[in-house]
Formats: sequence, C-alpha cells, structure tokens
Amino acid sequence: MKAFFQALEISSSALRAERIRINTISSNLANIHTTRTPEGGPYIRKEVIFKAEPVKDEFWVEKNIYLRPLVFHMFYLPDFIRERIKERLLPTKIPVDSTLAEVKVEGIVEDPRPPVLKYEPGHPDADEYGYVAYPNINPIEEMVNLISAQRSFEANVNAINVTKDIANSALAIGRRT
Repeated sequence: MKAFFQALEISSSALRAERIRINTISSNLANIHTTRTPEGGPYIRKEVIFKAEPVKDEFWVEKNIYLRPLVFHMFYLPDFIRERIKERLLPTKIPVDSTLAEVKVEGIVEDPRPPVLKYEPGHPDADEYGYVAYPNINPIEEMVNLISAQRSFEANVNAINVTKDIANSALAIGRRT
C-alpha cells in the first residue's frame, strides 16, 4: 500500500508545481501591457524553475541500490528468473538503478530580456525621447507554455486516477478471497 501513497505523492508534487507554473504564466499574460510597476519600469516576465528531488523513503533502498517499484522484488528471486526479467526490461530502457523523484519549484526568476521600446510620445510613461518600455512578453510563447503546463497537469491527474483504480482493484481482489 505504501507504493500507492508514494505514487500519489509524486503526482501531487507535480500538480503543485504545475499550478504555480500556470499561475505565473497567467500573471505574465495579464501584465502584457503593464508599463508601470511599484518598483518602477515595465512588468518583467517571470519563469518558474523546477527541480527533481529524490523521494526520501527507505522503502525503495535495498543494499544501497535504488530501485523502481516495478523491479523491487527482483532481488529476492532466483538467478534464472532475475535474468529473464532483466532481458525483458532492457528493450524498454527502464533504468533499474534510478531514484524516484518528486517535482519541486526551485524558484521563480525574472526574464533577463530587455523591455520592448515603442515610440508613443503621448503616453504618460514615455521617456524624454517619446519611447515607452513595454514588457518583453510574447503571447504565443506564453500560450505554448500554458498548453504544455495544462497537458502536464492533465497527465498527472490521469496518473493519480490510474493509481486509485489499481488500488481499488487490489482491494477488490482482497475482498473476493
């Protein structure tokens, strides 16, 4: 049962991270024409930085070798069966020695690109030459990022639903016996 909770925690960490990413993208799109901020100057586009953090759980560690749940019990099997399983895993390219990782938000950073200058001499935020500094936000780039974040969010919701279905099936099998 612990493996199910582990899978749910990994997917929920991704949901939290993607929610922050979607909110940041929404903020960028909402401020696409903001030429004045409390700090002075135009709004500066923000970007979310993710990092993978290993799951801290002794359940997955066996003799200092990190294992995926798929092959956790492989080391308790006889040698000839273990070799057959390894042969089948090789074509799938599933790494047997990799760690499980959660998604964490490392931080939200400002885009270093300079603002876009437009000649609008009548604008209240125009400089002495008549140029207004607008945020360097490309709406197409932001929409692509938003769709990518939405797809990642949906994939993790599906992973949670599949995990719940597997857990329910396992419980149903237990009830039948």
